[in-house]
Amino acid sequence: MARNRKHQSAAVRFGPALKAFMLCALIGGSGVGYVWQKSQIDELGRQIKQREVRLAELQYQNKKLADHLAILRSPKDLRRRLPDLKLGLGPVHPTQVWRLPEPPVVADDAEDERIARNDTRVSMTP
Repeated sequence: MARNRKHQSAAVRFGPALKAFMLCALIGGSGVGYVWQKSQIDELGRQIKQREVRLAELQYQNKKLADHLAILRSPKDLRRRLPDLKLGLGPVHPTQVWRLPEPPVVADDAEDERIARNDTRVSMTP
């Protein structure tokens, strides 16, 4: 006698429905994952762009400050600001300068003499 559907086990009856549900869940999960990944890529792209703009601003500001520092350190600007700073600085008097004589070069042998004379010839003697 042929058995009807009423006597089939639950696994056999719900098998195709379970397979269809799993297939839909897989496709839906893949779609949600794809959309999430694309939104993350978009957000990271925005953050990178924002940080590149900030970096460009900081580089511009750094260059501007370096130029300003160079101007402030220039002798021309220092001379101009000298009366405003009231540091009591002025030209150096000749009596304030100490001149030290260059020590004489003492050569022990021929090679030291050659070095002292700045001779560039190479000697072959040991």
